[in-house]
Amino acid sequence: MNKKIGFIGSGNMCEVIVGGILKTNFAKQKNILISGKNKNKLEKIKSKYNIQIFNDNCEIAKKSDVLFLTIKPQNYKEAVLEIKNFLKEKIILVSVAPGIKISFFKNLLSKNVKIVRSMPNTPALVEEGITGICLCESITNNESEFITEIFKSFGKIKIISENIMDAITALSGSSPAFLFIIIEAMADGAVLCGMPRDLAYKFAAQTVLGSAKMVLTTKKHPGELKDMVCSPNGTTIEGVAKLEQLGIRNCVIEAIKSAFDKSKKISEAFDFKTNI
Repeated sequence: MNKKIGFIGSGNMCEVIVGGILKTNFAKQKNILISGKNKNKLEKIKSKYNIQIFNDNCEIAKKSDVLFLTIKPQNYKEAVLEIKNFLKEKIILVSVAPGIKISFFKNLLSKNVKIVRSMPNTPALVEEGITGICLCESITNNESEFITEIFKSFGKIKIISENIMDAITALSGSSPAFLFIIIEAMADGAVLCGMPRDLAYKFAAQTVLGSAKMVLTTKKHPGELKDMVCSPNGTTIEGVAKLEQLGIRNCVIEAIKSAFDKSKKISEAFDFKTNI
């Protein structure tokens, strides 16, 4: 595989994707190119992975067959306008930012650039991510397979329609933060009950991991799995009753809905900004 895979931006998601590509031998080091503003970060990535680094985004655009934009959403318009006249014909441009629609690129780019919109999440750092992927209509089956194999190198993938991407952003993109809060709160409760802090975090995190695996492995409804733990007049049903009294379901639903609403607002803002 001799396709050049480029990255504009050298942040965490860039490193996650590069690490997955190299670990699975999907591409050779000489075929991975990165540009970014943080020279120290670029040098560290070069030293760690022995790949090519550049200070010029346009140079990356000229060389890449697939180009990932691993930068903040607010920097997308500036970056796209900077590279638009240097993109290869039939290049595949991959977005990993929330709220950036495929139409955003079509409005800015005159060339027939192929667009992939994706939403990875931070568990990709430990190869347990899940990524929602939208493909523009001009992506071929071979190109689709190529792109999905990249994302499979650090987790699960699902090709979805773009109209649910904001929900995916809220559910898998934002909710790891919600779960970290829950793990921290679980550990706090255990510390209150006398457990040492480091042991509490270990038990809380492993319990969440194991519970998630039960849902995926048994394919049972979460409510059924919950009922299996709730013995009559037992400790678990007492805790469940307190959670329900305090409104945990509504808190979680509202958190997801708030993240969804924010993603929609970002989309609307970028729709407006493309009117140039």
